[in-house]
Amino acid sequence: MYAIIRTGGKQYRVEEGLNLVVEKIKEAEVGQEVVLNDVLLLADGDKATVGNPLVEGASVVAKVVSQKRASKILVFKRKPKKGYKKLQGHRQYVTELEITKINA
Repeated sequence: MYAIIRTGGKQYRVEEGLNLVVEKIKEAEVGQEVVLNDVLLLADGDKATVGNPLVEGASVVAKVVSQKRASKILVFKRKPKKGYKKLQGHRQYVTELEITKINA
């Protein structure tokens, strides 16, 4: 059984027992359980339920493993023949989840 969920403006395919790194969930504490209600598709074997836009009554329960920052992303801008160079770094805050249950 798997589901496709939406969180942080992105879509993820999840199964029970999967560890997943998503955009930061602000109200989540480490060790706390989080319920994700934006389920777009629910599949069990050959049977799939597609939402319009969401599947009614479906949810995914996940446990927060950690709140951390992702690896650094470097942004380099340059204009040829003008002597312009600019280097910026950025680290995004992320939440690591462990999927514990998919409710149909």
